[in-house]
Amino acid sequence: MSVFDRFQESPFGPLSEHMQVVKECVALVVPMFECVRNKDYDRLHTLTQQVFKLEHKADEIKNEIRRRIPKNFFLPIYRGDLLAFLKMQDDIPDGVEDLAVLLTIKKIELPDTLANDVMSHAKQVVKVCELLFQCTDQLADLVNEDFGGARAAQIFEIVAQADHAEWEADKSQYNLAQKLYALEDKIRATDIFLWSNIFCELGRLANHADKTGERLRRMLVK
Repeated sequence: MSVFDRFQESPFGPLSEHMQVVKECVALVVPMFECVRNKDYDRLHTLTQQVFKLEHKADEIKNEIRRRIPKNFFLPIYRGDLLAFLKMQDDIPDGVEDLAVLLTIKKIELPDTLANDVMSHAKQVVKVCELLFQCTDQLADLVNEDFGGARAAQIFEIVAQADHAEWEADKSQYNLAQKLYALEDKIRATDIFLWSNIFCELGRLANHADKTGERLRRMLVK
């Protein structure tokens, strides 16, 4: 049975399928940076091609969800909230795709003095996303509990953790930017510009995850 056949029961099955694709996309973030660190550009190309395919798959599921939720479809939450949540959730693979593009514009090298900090920052961004995943993994249970109860309280706590993790990622990004521009006499200006954009895209990825969690929290308090 196709995932979309389950719409007769609930739209939350396809929504979870969409999130599964998002997870697969995010799981490639740290490996892509490892490829850059190791100058393994062939594997980087392979990983980015996977990202592009996953992002396209996420778009297809998103568009099908939008098409299959008519205005008269009964939902335990406001239809507009659900579609807004879906849009924010879909911003995550879009961000990973943008990151993959930046990492492959040229065979960029990661300065040794930045390598450990860059890897730590990438892992911190992924941590924000993984906290979101802990929330969305409980969507089915939330439906059964009418979007309330102990499960909702637990999600509120995880969303708060994600918010703090995103704040830590912001601090990490700022420190990385300082260290990057301290190398302006040692690496090319074009590389500084590209790495700066990469760091900003990582920051946006963490923001996407944090905002998606916040949108879920807002759905639960209505």
